[in-house]
Parts: sequence; structure tokens; C-alpha cells
Amino acid sequence: MERHDPDPTGNEQAILEQFLDYHRVTLLHKAEGLTADQLRQPLPTSSLTLAGLLKHLACVEDYWIQVRFLGDPEPDPWASAPWDDDPDWDLHSAEHDDPDALRGLYRSACERTRQSLTTASLDDLSVGVNREGQQWNLRWILTHLVEETARHNGHADLLREAIDGSVGE
Repeated sequence: MERHDPDPTGNEQAILEQFLDYHRVTLLHKAEGLTADQLRQPLPTSSLTLAGLLKHLACVEDYWIQVRFLGDPEPDPWASAPWDDDPDWDLHSAEHDDPDALRGLYRSACERTRQSLTTASLDDLSVGVNREGQQWNLRWILTHLVEETARHNGHADLLREAIDGSVGE
């Protein structure tokens, strides 16, 4: 998958979706070509891994779009995950997953999001509500997904450099 700069003249929704795609592809590039052992490698001061980031961000995509925005039931593997035993199950369990399966899980979650947004408008409100009982609009959710993905790409930069010295976007 190629990474493309967002269209500087696009409409608001297109720009948000393009920035999100840009950061999705960045994460996949950071995880590309690595073995299972390399994907499981944390920095000495953290338990965070590229494998965990792939699985976590797949979960984030599904949670915010499928569950919170659309109101659909949580898909597997999230629905059957032992969240009560480990609130960070997505981050911790990834070390046991096949690298291609992790990349596929993330790509599938991103594609579900893209498909779900084909007829959506930024002003559409979520089915789910926050702690104050307020709904989110799609604009807020997409901005949050961009923020979450971009933040974790910073982690991915550090992890990939520690693995094999690879740096850059």
C-alpha cells in the first residue's frame, strides 16, 4: 500500500480521511518486513511493541467506528477478548500472533472503517454516548482516530529504529 499526501484542497471529510490513511500506511510501513521476534521487541524501558501497536490500532478503529459510531456489536477478536483479566489485552496478546495476521487484522479494520464511511457525513452523530450522555459527531471521531494513529506512529518510529536502525517516515 502506498502512502499519499493528503489533498491540500480537499473538503474537510476527505482531508480527515486522507490524513488517517496516511498515518495508517505509515504504521504498516514501520511494521513491514519484520519477523515475529522483531515485532515483539520492546524498548528497554517499555513493554510496547510494534505487534501490540498493530493490534491496538485495529481495535481502536473497530471500537470507534463499528461500536461507538454505528452501534454494531464488537467484532472478534475484540468481543471474545479477556478484557477483565487484562485491560491492555490487545497490546499484550499480540506477541503471540503471526506477523502477517496482525498486519491483516489492522488492514481489515481500516477497510471496515473506510466502507462504513462511504455514505457518512461529518455531522452524523454516533449511536454511542460519552460519560456525560453526549453523542460524538463523525468529525470528532475521525480527528480522534488521526490523533491516536499519529501518536502511536511516534512510538513506532522509536521501536523500528531500535530494531534495525530504520528511520524516517
